Amino acid sequence: MTRAELVKTFQEATQLPANQAQEYLERFGDIAAAELLGGGEVPLPGVGKLVIKKRAARKGRNPKTGEPLNIPAKKALTVNLSKDFKESFN
Repeated sequence: MTRAELVKTFQEATQLPANQAQEYLERFGDIAAAELLGGGEVPLPGVGKLVIKKRAARKGRNPKTGEPLNIPAKKALTVNLSKDFKESFN
């Protein structure tokens, strides 16, 4: 789904004018980003929640040369799916 398709689908579902639907989705994105960067979680009703998880540093191996290397610690965005959503596509 493209951004334009998302705006159109949201606009049709809410019966809002297209420019207002786009503004609402942009504000949601801003709010979600701020919450995630602040260490919080963002619920997505019917789907699950967005969470930022910390990954520890670890040792890895270059698959081409076999040389060992260190992979630094980092943060990654993950989606924790709701039980109902997970069951619906399995």
